[in-house]
Amino acid sequence: MTDLQRAVQDAIDAQVADGRETGVQVAVYRGGELVVDAVAGLADPETGRPVRAGTPFYAWSMGKAITSTIVHRLVERGLFGYDTTIASLWPEFGIKGKDAVTVRHVLHHTAGVPGIGTETTAADLCDWDLICGRIADSELWWEPGTQTGYHSYTFGYLLGEVCRRATGTPIGELVHTEVAEPIGMRGELWFSVPPAEQHRLARLVDDPATDSDQPPALPPDSPIARSAAFEVWPSAALGNRPDVLAADIPATGKMTARAVSRMYAALVGEVGGVRLLRPETMRTVLADRFEGTDQIFGNEAAWCLGFALGRLGGSPADGTFGFGGGGGSFGYADPAAGLAMAYVKNRQTDDFADAEEIVRLVANG
Repeated sequence: MTDLQRAVQDAIDAQVADGRETGVQVAVYRGGELVVDAVAGLADPETGRPVRAGTPFYAWSMGKAITSTIVHRLVERGLFGYDTTIASLWPEFGIKGKDAVTVRHVLHHTAGVPGIGTETTAADLCDWDLICGRIADSELWWEPGTQTGYHSYTFGYLLGEVCRRATGTPIGELVHTEVAEPIGMRGELWFSVPPAEQHRLARLVDDPATDSDQPPALPPDSPIARSAAFEVWPSAALGNRPDVLAADIPATGKMTARAVSRMYAALVGEVGGVRLLRPETMRTVLADRFEGTDQIFGNEAAWCLGFALGRLGGSPADGTFGFGGGGGSFGYADPAAGLAMAYVKNRQTDDFADAEEIVRLVANG
């Protein structure tokens, strides 16, 4: 056992022992090699099932990194480009002023189409054609490319439909052929998890310190309130639904820490003889940036093409990139250090404090 493996294991054991977390996985790649593969706690506290390295977690928006990776691989093959308009592949989308929205705009969260409608239910999320139809019929919130605002769900449906139209293949299949299979992680990266496989997933649990079943007091015209109904905000109840687990919702994803960290490692270097993207593609991805005040949440946001810039505890200028997920999970890569890591968990906290503890430990280890 390496010193870093021991330090990470001790830290996540402590997170579980003192009641901060229920079940946790951490995986770290350095120089293309797996150097940390640690687990702690329970995948299902009701049955006592423990977390294993192969237990997938619903890590919410960490799945956007998988979607972005698929998009970049298709761009490399010339199926479309970053400046391809969505409407050129999906003509129904190009109404109400949305004809100029490009793939680049979606990757930067500047498309101006951040909402799925306040009438959207959990069951609606599982109906691909229904949600894509609503997005196609929606109005712009701002001129594309001028402002950024988190496209929480629409990011996945927009890019997923572009990929489907370009390839003829649903994105739930592309995650296997474009990402999981090349890196040897089939069965550990998913958008749609078949019912026969759902027993493997960690069961999400609510954080007792968080009022997760009560909507925040927001005015009706708040951008957050307008973007989606409270029913489809990340929660244990939503993330444990069999229909949601079985649906292609590529703004979110189900994954093991070792699979998503291996994906990040294969983006910035070679892993087992495989690189998911050419070095020049990654240079383009990281250099093409958009920064500004998020029009949905009000925070300062910094994006490259499809990823958030900066690790937890870092900054957009530190050269790292990744994605967090609702409930407090996080994954990222540091190209300069040849480092990639993921921290996933099933307790749905409203912050990233425990993930940041491990990110700092790994970055300094």
